[in-house]
Amino acid sequence: MRRVKVFSGNSHPQLAAAICERLGGTPAKCELTKFSNGETSVSIGTSIRDQDVFIVQSGSQKTNDSIVELLIMISACKSGSARSITAVMPYFPYSRQSKKKSHRGAITARVLANLLTVAGIHHVITVDLHAPPMRGFFSKPIDNLQSEPLIARWIRHNVPEWQDAVVVSKNAGGSKRVTSLADTLKLNFGIITTDRRRSPIGGSMLLDASGIFGSPGHDGTNDEPGNAGDDISSGQNSGKESVTDPGSTSQQPPRSPLQPQASGAVTTHPRRHINSPPGASPLQQSTRAGSDSPGGSLTRLHRSYTAPEPLRDLDEDGALEEYTDERAQDVITGRLVHGHIVDDDFPSPMLSAMSGSVANLHNEQIGPSQFDERDPMTTSFMSTASSVVADHPLGGTYDAAALSEEEDAKDPEIEHTVTLVGNVHEKTVFIIDDIMDRSDSWIAAAETVVKRGGATKVYCIATHALFGEDSLERLEKCECIDHIIVCNTFPIDVTRVKGSQKLVVLDLSGLLAEAIRRNHHGESISQLYQQYMD
Repeated sequence: MRRVKVFSGNSHPQLAAAICERLGGTPAKCELTKFSNGETSVSIGTSIRDQDVFIVQSGSQKTNDSIVELLIMISACKSGSARSITAVMPYFPYSRQSKKKSHRGAITARVLANLLTVAGIHHVITVDLHAPPMRGFFSKPIDNLQSEPLIARWIRHNVPEWQDAVVVSKNAGGSKRVTSLADTLKLNFGIITTDRRRSPIGGSMLLDASGIFGSPGHDGTNDEPGNAGDDISSGQNSGKESVTDPGSTSQQPPRSPLQPQASGAVTTHPRRHINSPPGASPLQQSTRAGSDSPGGSLTRLHRSYTAPEPLRDLDEDGALEEYTDERAQDVITGRLVHGHIVDDDFPSPMLSAMSGSVANLHNEQIGPSQFDERDPMTTSFMSTASSVVADHPLGGTYDAAALSEEEDAKDPEIEHTVTLVGNVHEKTVFIIDDIMDRSDSWIAAAETVVKRGGATKVYCIATHALFGEDSLERLEKCECIDHIIVCNTFPIDVTRVKGSQKLVVLDLSGLLAEAIRRNHHGESISQLYQQYMD
């Protein structure tokens, strides 16, 4: 193409060379050097005046060096009077930090977007942003290309009987990505969720719980003063309510709450005063045995209640039709211990730790606690309150720290519950995500669909293959994973690729080259996906 120059940074030169080959040229001359103290020096070796410049620079293992190198190259091209400067970033660095995950955290993706704008960028081309709303960080146009058409075409050409497969998301955050691919291939989809650790209860929650529920008395009432009650005076009792004397022999037993109300009965609903002073509630006085009402006689209040008639379906013969939920069978749960799915009879690591420490404490016992004597409603409330996270004074919650996909799944003292929603029995499963960094969540998801769901074959598919530490080797050793499908947006060591028997790398150079050509000629970007629809 005329009046176009494509430069390559040091992050992914193989991808830049493949893009230039598809465009019918070679990368433009550019000298990138470093001083002894690590500073980067850029020298453009060709004329770029009034030309469209494209700089191919993806993320790499040295992310910060790649970013600084890109910013200096943009500034150098701006000084060389380039007509337009486009940054081609197949993997956008810091895309996982697109929102504030702690009270004093930074939105690093927005900082990088501002740096690119200040350096002099005119356009950005990237692939599969981790969070698509990140496009709002840029004041310049950005094209977020999709790798989904390439992945869908590879599945149709290389996976046998893919029509009966199921697309599964290994976390709830990737549900939109999974449903999009499932709609493209006309397949069913499923979701795997993993519970998080409950955050400790704040002091305010404990105070609120103790203030609402005091210790119950022998007669079933609350002995603690100051509780909320109904401000009902003895003069408000209608004739439909029985007013009896303790010594009377004609006292009628109270009516059951489920007993239907007599026809014509009128029930009054008095006002409720929450802030009643201690000991001032007539209801509290009238419901206690031996307590005297303000009028000197004991008043018992009976609330009228009419039980609703449940709705029942009738079949053609008039008999009751039993309701069954077939989809409830598609929800499967499993136990995740040390990063792996275990059997139901596997000993819990938390109980094992408690049995070795708590049981040996003086005057401590493992068994029924002092809360067993509470009434069921109190116990239910305290159980619910224990899972509610108290608000932080500065906003948010105490659980506002960054939640990684690999959230201490290998902690020996933590057990997680994994839930699989969807039917994968005797089917091929495609586990989809945009980034494949650490291997713990991928292995847990694969073991869930195979050991708990009964899947026959598992394909782990991602766009950006970061492969941190020894994740590729661990995925290779996992018996539940059959194939690993990634794209070449991130540089992968050649020796690691050759040493893997399950890894398949899809080439995105054609997609990026066509995006560059259409951007230069002012053509529509959405039309470039038509060639992958076969």
